[in-house]
Amino acid sequence: MKVALVHDWLTGMRGGEYVLEAIAEIFPKADLFTLVHAPGKLSPILTTMKKIVSPIQKLPRIQDRYRHFLPVMPKLIERFDLSDYDLVISSSHCVAKGVRKRPDAVHISYVHAPMRYIWDRFDDYFGPGKSGFLTRLAALSIRNYLQTWDRSVSQADRVDHLIANSQFIADRIQEFYGRSAQVIYPFADLERFQQERKPGRNYLMVGAFAPYKRVDLAIEAFNRLKLPLLIVGGGQDGEKVKKLAGPTVDFLGALSNAAIVDLYAKCRAFVFPGVEDFGITPLEAMASGAPVIALKKGGGAETVTEKTGIFFQDQTVEGLMAAIQKMESDPLRFSPDECRARAKNFSKERFQREFMDAIRKTWKDRGKDPGALETQFENSWIGKK
Repeated sequence: MKVALVHDWLTGMRGGEYVLEAIAEIFPKADLFTLVHAPGKLSPILTTMKKIVSPIQKLPRIQDRYRHFLPVMPKLIERFDLSDYDLVISSSHCVAKGVRKRPDAVHISYVHAPMRYIWDRFDDYFGPGKSGFLTRLAALSIRNYLQTWDRSVSQADRVDHLIANSQFIADRIQEFYGRSAQVIYPFADLERFQQERKPGRNYLMVGAFAPYKRVDLAIEAFNRLKLPLLIVGGGQDGEKVKKLAGPTVDFLGALSNAAIVDLYAKCRAFVFPGVEDFGITPLEAMASGAPVIALKKGGGAETVTEKTGIFFQDQTVEGLMAAIQKMESDPLRFSPDECRARAKNFSKERFQREFMDAIRKTWKDRGKDPGALETQFENSWIGKK
């Protein structure tokens, strides 16, 4: 029995890559297919796996420019030869689930999101003020093609079972692909966040500076309130959002895990203003005992509760400001123990157990030999624990 894992690109360790790593622990001998690989930026488990990459890997500076190749990514992902593989597991937020499998093989796709850039978040990336005229024109010219391709490769003849990382994404899968999806929530590395909770005055954001993260919204709210906000991370909107920051907003760049743990433990609250597919950082904040200020839409609405944070309904500066002011009026209203208890529902062990059960069921439904699959599980890192 041969297993293939497929991931869009491997240029660093973020939420999707940690999910892939958890799957790789179940199938450590699998081959890993990806469009682009940045050596030295992956966890030890992913680093040691055999990798098969696409032809664009050889292009100069591809690790910084791979997003420009979105129009040809469908063709690139379909060029991978998976004819030798009995089980294919894709971890997909772009084109990974579009791989071609052998007709009798089983393909299970864990969908972090349908392609944001071409579906419901098109304007977040290519709307007025978000990109140049020529970039928007190019995106409009390929949008219909990419939507048609994405819908076609998500049907049962290509993907036997779809798994969504939240109910929010399961609803998008139903809307865009016309298929139901099982929900298996991702996880946070709860063991990292054991530092004693000592909240201060600073609010905190951690993540990539992508358009839909709405870092700009948070900056404007804290500018107006003249309250301290620390922002960890970087990304494509970095220069743009830094120009918006007033004197109470500080950008800390990329930090070590230990430094981020310390910031979670000492922040007044974590700020989460975007419509996220799921969102690992609110779990990390709660695992540290910190409350979360979150937009009540998307994945954040499925993890944060009224006992662990404050929601705001409208994705506006005024809506976020009202939530921050509510936190300021009683910053100690939330119990660190309550926050930590909520985060414990999203462990890696729970994720891996539910994921293995989903594979078992799909494998059985396709009439496959259960013994071959169980041997894989028994020989995995999970089976030997």
